[in-house]
Amino acid sequence: MKFLLVLLLLVYCCHGTISCPELCTCYPRRAEVVCNEVPLTDFPSEDLSRNTTSLSIQFTNISFISEDQLTALPALEELHLYHNQLKRLPSNLFRGVPRLRIVDLTGNQLNHLPEKVFSHAPLQSLVLKRNLIQSADAGWLPEDSNVTWLDLSNNRLTAAPTVLLQRLHHLEILDLSHNRLEKLAGDSLSPLTKLERLKLQGNKLSSLEPGTFSTNGNLTHLYLSENRLEKLPLDVFEGLHSLKDLSLNDNRLSHIPPGVLDHLISLECIGLDLTLNPWVCDGKMEYLWRWLQKNKEKTFLVENTTCASPKSLKERPVLSLTKSELNAQTPLELYSNWCKYMCGWLIVHNLMFDSKLQRHVN
Repeated sequence: MKFLLVLLLLVYCCHGTISCPELCTCYPRRAEVVCNEVPLTDFPSEDLSRNTTSLSIQFTNISFISEDQLTALPALEELHLYHNQLKRLPSNLFRGVPRLRIVDLTGNQLNHLPEKVFSHAPLQSLVLKRNLIQSADAGWLPEDSNVTWLDLSNNRLTAAPTVLLQRLHHLEILDLSHNRLEKLAGDSLSPLTKLERLKLQGNKLSSLEPGTFSTNGNLTHLYLSENRLEKLPLDVFEGLHSLKDLSLNDNRLSHIPPGVLDHLISLECIGLDLTLNPWVCDGKMEYLWRWLQKNKEKTFLVENTTCASPKSLKERPVLSLTKSELNAQTPLELYSNWCKYMCGWLIVHNLMFDSKLQRHVN
């Protein structure tokens, strides 16, 4: 009996041991292998245990990985390949890793990915940050993909991957920041009803279509900073009742339509950033001025939300302005001024008519 227990213990220990590549660090209890800043030029598949569940290879000279090399790791659940020299991926690369949930290919040199490249694994997280990708193919992922986090930031996309997004009904986080997007089609985000975080900062967006976020009622964080937005549609934030954080800083906004911020009932403290915009502090600024007075605690660096013009108010915080400085007018005042204008016009017109008539009589 004692011999049998010893034998079982030996079998367990041998089965649980992870062979470790010479230049890497291994954590047997977590079945994790990390190869960080080491002179690897080839994927170390022969030295890795089949039981490995997490593999991180960072800052190496590996330029290619084959399907056979990954097939040697059937238990793999997480694959992190940060800042290597990968330039292409085989179309069936992930066919032999049926448990793979997380793939992170940040900081490589990928510019084109083959169709169905990610369709063989039940991915939940796909990070392609800091590559050279110019377009995202809908065929990368299967219909009704399980992906909840997609990161395509810091690439060279010129258009939102609308067709690909139609397959991502479970998506919760989408990062398209720091690309070259000039336009966002009104229906681009319509399938993403579970979306919670959307990052669009650092692009070239000059406008947003009405209803762009109409189906994204679960959004809690929306980042639109560092674009070229000149105006906002009146209903652009309608339905975003869960939004806690909105960044509109560093755009080209001069005014905000009356009522556009009223939909943001869940903004957190300092949850709205309006800084670094060329605000024109005239009568059209009255809505934002009044909104800031009521919600200054929700505005990030509210004192830095300043006027760009007119010259007499330049660099003045919008919040510090008075009604007379804004030349803000109530509807009654507007009507009164219109009456005065019309009366003045009629008087001048009548005087001119009388003068002409007098000359004609003479």
